[in-house]
Amino acid sequence: MRGAALELQVSAEVSTPKDPSDRCVVDGGGRVQRTPATGTSDPPVTSDTRDNNTQVKFRNTANRQASVQMGEYNGVAYVGIDEAIPPRVDNFKKVSVLPLVFLIFYEVSGGPFGVEDSVQAAGPLLALLGFLVFPFIWSVPEALITAEMGTMFPENGGYVVWVSSALGPYWGFQQGWMKWLSGVIDNALYPVLFLDYLKSAIPALGGGLPRIAAVLILTVALTYVNYRGLTIVGWAAVLLGVFSILPFVVMGFVAIPKLKPSRWLVVNLHNVDWGLYLNTLFWNLNYWDSISTLAGEVDNPKKTLPKALFYALILVVLGYFFPLLIGTGAIPLDRDLWTDGYFSDIAKILGGVWLRWWIQGASALSNMGMFVAEMSSDSFQLLGMAERGMLPEFFGKRSRYGTPSMGILFSASGVILLSWLSFQEIVAAENFLYCFGMILEFVAFVRLRMKYPAASRPFKIPVGTVGAILICIPPTALICVVLALASLKVMVVSLAAVVIGLVMQPGLKYIEKKKLVKFSESSDLPDINQNHESTESLVD
Repeated sequence: MRGAALELQVSAEVSTPKDPSDRCVVDGGGRVQRTPATGTSDPPVTSDTRDNNTQVKFRNTANRQASVQMGEYNGVAYVGIDEAIPPRVDNFKKVSVLPLVFLIFYEVSGGPFGVEDSVQAAGPLLALLGFLVFPFIWSVPEALITAEMGTMFPENGGYVVWVSSALGPYWGFQQGWMKWLSGVIDNALYPVLFLDYLKSAIPALGGGLPRIAAVLILTVALTYVNYRGLTIVGWAAVLLGVFSILPFVVMGFVAIPKLKPSRWLVVNLHNVDWGLYLNTLFWNLNYWDSISTLAGEVDNPKKTLPKALFYALILVVLGYFFPLLIGTGAIPLDRDLWTDGYFSDIAKILGGVWLRWWIQGASALSNMGMFVAEMSSDSFQLLGMAERGMLPEFFGKRSRYGTPSMGILFSASGVILLSWLSFQEIVAAENFLYCFGMILEFVAFVRLRMKYPAASRPFKIPVGTVGAILICIPPTALICVVLALASLKVMVVSLAAVVIGLVMQPGLKYIEKKKLVKFSESSDLPDINQNHESTESLVD
């Protein structure tokens, strides 16, 4: 819920206006002014004056007779008596349930494009089992934690705020750096996948100058879509999602006469590339927490976010499993052919050229959807960090469409710089950094359960502290396996990126101290721990 009560607290030393026609106003900078009645010559007195007699404070407050509710702070406006609330970011249209479902769908999946490597790495049976079992090990716990923490902190910045609340601003910054970099690396995949699907029809896109030009044009065009507003991105995701799913429904009906269930049971445990297999599963089923970075743009996030995560989880799992079921059961197995873009070849075998073109078109649009959804998450994360004073103030500036201009620009630049990497290298590096970030999230989740057990949680996983710890054990074990299987090159590059973050935060603090760049914390946001402490004291 947006909008909390705003209480004007005046210290005991403040004297009442001598003239009843005197009134208090607030200037554009949020300072309180007392303007004397017309005809007087006294100058206005501001709250900047160091006079105790005019010391006025504004603060967010909750009903003293009720427990403090998390999230009921947005929409606070510093206004004077009898003044209208000025236009705010809150006036931009918020994201509703259906667009949010498809934004999550594209943050996590976007369809079965990119799952082909799981069959190449492990064969049909393990690929199918992986996309049925893996969600219970990773996706369900991550989605549940995102629902609880996202409703507890319904503001832009998401997991950065969670970690800051639990472990302090230093680790909150490290979380933001690793997850943002991981997201940008992930976003660099989508132009690569887009061109991999089209190169069979347009061979010139396979490499060289045409491929570079295509990456640049695609990145600029999709970046502009993000710039135009999150509502546009959300409804575009709905349309793109429907178009991306439909050809696989058609392919399923066409494939029914050709299905042979025995093909689903093929497995050879002595010929499994476990690194590629786990990285493919992990990449295709993570990033459930990314939607939390734009929770401040969601309409009634306390109810909308958990509901959208539930529907998106079902959509993602079905969107992976049934295309794999069709592809592996309808045609003879050749594991070497199962690489990026192979679903378009399967479509041609089963339905003809028209179905192949449809799959390729769906892939192109799916990658567009994943790109804009991921960039929205990355850019709003930077905005949320700037609002918390972790990044320079200019990262918190919005365009006239309500979008974070500098966040979008920085995220797009990172995509262009990383797009030269291969698919497997991008997936491995992105997964490595993402794992570090998730470990911090799990620690923050458990610590907040222990530190503030009675704090308001609009959605709460129905387990106690022990249950919260147990939920985190399977995904943490999986993280350790993924990290152990990473190549030396990926480890070195990823650890170097982590070290940069460890040094960057003190560097930014030094810059802030020297006032070389302006930092500021949004006055609309509550103290991260204040609401928890208030709730605990009320319960006690």
